[in-house]
Amino acid sequence: MKSRCCCIYNGLRRLFVAICCFLSFVVSLAQSYADIDINAVLADTVGIMSAFDGHSIRQQVALPECAQPDSNFLRFPVGESSEVMRFVEKMDSVLLFRKGRVNILHIGGSHVQADMYTHVFRLNIDSLNGELMPPRGLLFPYSVAKTNNPSNYKVRYGGEWTGARNSLRQFSLPQGLCGILSYTVDTSAWFSVDLNPDSTLRWMTNHLHVLCSSTQGRAYPAVVLEDSTLLSPVREETGYRFDLKESLGKFSLKVVYDSLQAQYPDTFILNGVFADNDEPGIVYSSIGVNGASVPSYLGCVNLERDLKLVKPDLVIFAIGINDATMPNFSDSLFVANYDSLITRIRSVSPECAFIFITNNDSFLRARRRYYVNTNGEVARDGFYQLARQWRSPVWDLYEIMGGQSSMQQWQNDKLAQRDKVHFTRAGYLVVGQLFYDAFLDFYLNSDIKLYEY
Repeated sequence: MKSRCCCIYNGLRRLFVAICCFLSFVVSLAQSYADIDINAVLADTVGIMSAFDGHSIRQQVALPECAQPDSNFLRFPVGESSEVMRFVEKMDSVLLFRKGRVNILHIGGSHVQADMYTHVFRLNIDSLNGELMPPRGLLFPYSVAKTNNPSNYKVRYGGEWTGARNSLRQFSLPQGLCGILSYTVDTSAWFSVDLNPDSTLRWMTNHLHVLCSSTQGRAYPAVVLEDSTLLSPVREETGYRFDLKESLGKFSLKVVYDSLQAQYPDTFILNGVFADNDEPGIVYSSIGVNGASVPSYLGCVNLERDLKLVKPDLVIFAIGINDATMPNFSDSLFVANYDSLITRIRSVSPECAFIFITNNDSFLRARRRYYVNTNGEVARDGFYQLARQWRSPVWDLYEIMGGQSSMQQWQNDKLAQRDKVHFTRAGYLVVGQLFYDAFLDFYLNSDIKLYEY
C-alpha cells in the first residue's frame, strides 16, 4: 500500500510540475506578444509537454555523433542519502504548497563565472517558481574586479578598484565564498548592479546584503537612492544589510569613509552581494572564478561566514577542470581536497545535499600543439569516489560528451572553442539544457514520502 501511495503521489508531482511549467510558459508568451492566440497555444499542449520527457535537447540541437544523450541522467552509485531526500521534500514544499525556500548553490571555475550554461539552468529552475518571485541570490560584480562579467546582469562602477581572486593564490586580503574580491581606498569609489538588463523586472530585492569588510573598520557601503541621498546599512556578520522600503531591480552602492581617510587610508574589501527578498521559491546562486581549483576555495577564510547567509540546501560542485591540468594530478589528493571543502560546507549546512558534475573532456596545449588531457578519466574516477562516499549523484558530463577526445568533435561542430577546454555560447546552451533535463528527471522520479515544510 505504501509503495502504491508513493507511486500515486510522485505521479501527481510530475503532473503538477509539468502543468506549472506549461502555464508559466503560456503566461510569459502572452506578456511578450499581446496578440497571441491563447487557444491556439493551449491546443498545442502535447507538443509543448514533450519538452518534459528529458529528450528535448535532441529535438532542438544536433549533438556531435560522439555524444551519448542516453547517458544524460543523475547517477547514484550507492543510492540516495537522507540529505538528497530532504532536498526533494523541500522542493515539493515550494512547488506543491508554494511554501518555504530552497537554496541551490553552484560552485565552479571559468565555466561557471561565464554564467552561460548555469543561466540556462537558472531560467529553467525559475520557470518552476511560476508566480513566485524569489530573489537572484548571491552574485559578484566581476567588472569591478576587472574580469569578465555575466551578460545576464549589468555592472557599472567608478573610482579605482583592484581585483584579487583565489585561483591566483591572492589571499593577502580575506577571500569569501565568491572566491574573488575587489578592494579600494578611493573616496569616489562606487558600483551599481542592474539585475534585469532586459527590463523584465524578474529579479527584485528589498533586503540587500553586501559581503564586505575594511582593514581598519572605518569604511562601509551606502545605498545611493534616486534622489542621491545615502541610505546607511545595518551591521551583520557578513558585512552590512540594507532593508529597503521598496523592492528594487537595480541598485547603486557608494563606499563611505570617515574623516581620517586622507591621512590614514582604510581599505574597503568587497566580497560579493546577496540580493534577497521575502518571497518563497527556489533561489539559485552560481559562483565561479577563472582558473579556480578545489584548493583555491579551500584558501577562502571567510567561506563559512558567507555560507551562513546563503544557507544552501543543495550544492552543485563543478570544480575540477583546473585541478586536472597538473602533471602530477591524482584522484586521491583530488578527493581529499573535496572532502575538506565538503566538511567545511557541512559545518554550516549539515543537511546540505550535493551533486557532482564531472569535468568535460579537454585538451592541454604545449609547444603550440594540443594534446588530449588524459587526467579527465582520473578526475572522473575521483568524482565517482566522492559520490559513493557522500551518497550523492553524479552528472557525468565526460561520458555524455563522448569520453576521451570528444572535445575535438564538439569543436568541429562549433560547440567548443579552439582552446578545446571551453564551449562556445551554443555549446554552453546545450550543456545547460542537458543538465536541467537530467535534474528535472531526477526530481520528478524521486520516490519519497510526502513531507510538507
